[in-house]
Amino acid sequence: MVNNITSFIAEGARFAGFPFCFKLQTGKPAKNLRMGTKIHGRVLPPEKHQWRELGVHNYVKISIIGVLFIFLFRNEIEGIVSRWLTDSSWSHGFLIPLFSLYFVNQRREDILNLRSRPNYLGLVFLIFGILFYPFNIVHLQYGYLRSIDMIATLGAIVFFLGGWQLVKHTWLPIAYLVFAVPLPERYYRELTIPMRQWAATVASALLDMVPNLEAAANGVVIDVFYKGKSLDPGLDVAEACSGMRLLMAFLALGVAMAYLHYRPLWQRIILLAATVPIAILCNIVRVTVTGFIYVLIDPGYAQGIYHDMLGLAMLPLAFGLYGLLAWFMSSLFIDESDMAADDIVVRKKDK
Repeated sequence: MVNNITSFIAEGARFAGFPFCFKLQTGKPAKNLRMGTKIHGRVLPPEKHQWRELGVHNYVKISIIGVLFIFLFRNEIEGIVSRWLTDSSWSHGFLIPLFSLYFVNQRREDILNLRSRPNYLGLVFLIFGILFYPFNIVHLQYGYLRSIDMIATLGAIVFFLGGWQLVKHTWLPIAYLVFAVPLPERYYRELTIPMRQWAATVASALLDMVPNLEAAANGVVIDVFYKGKSLDPGLDVAEACSGMRLLMAFLALGVAMAYLHYRPLWQRIILLAATVPIAILCNIVRVTVTGFIYVLIDPGYAQGIYHDMLGLAMLPLAFGLYGLLAWFMSSLFIDESDMAADDIVVRKKDK
């Protein structure tokens, strides 16, 4: 009702030919989006809401910059995509650029209505990033830095063309692309070894609780004695069962959910930090269940497609634990502003 009245007044003021400014109860100025807003005698252009409103010339510029960027880093992009296709631990990489584009689209109206200007400090960073790429290939020869330099160069392009205002809305979508870059094999294996050992230790302790079953962890191998007989070979917690794949994918999704869901900053930090223990816990559950199947049912059901299906079943468990934690925090802590908005004060009129 209020919106209809204010729209009627605004349209009447426009046809009357005089500027009219008013505020709604939300404190935001009402304005005619078709005609623009008049401030201090100057009429601002109407707000943009769709990407097509950028105009053909802007899309031509973006296309030229995109082609040059892909040409410069073509070898790096080809190597990363090839790793996504051949290594199942990084197959989630295809989703990361899509999430980044979705993040940008969420800030669509803010970005389209920016009055940004080029920042030449970004040009300095851009030149540095372009020069560092061949320097790293020839002298440093550190492969992971090539991918990071590519992402940093993309950020420098945005900084140069749009300045700090554009960076404010796009820094996270750009930084989020790091989750699509595979870690160096040496670091990846060093991270998986302790995770495999933790899973083997906890799983062996749980298996040891079963009557007539003795289990002991020897590094990443669980030695099992069932009804006085040794099961050979032992249960090896392989690299694929380390939980690293689940950890990387769930950490990336945790960042996405923390960004998209409005919460106080401290709650977002807790939810993001919780993705690590949740992923480790889910992998321990996976290894333990695999151990029970291997010993008590049939070793054949602990391998092949059954093993892969059990791994996929950990994703709903991880999301369920994450959602339970998010619900608990929302129920335990209530924003005071929400409480104040819900309060209704009724005063009795004095006679």
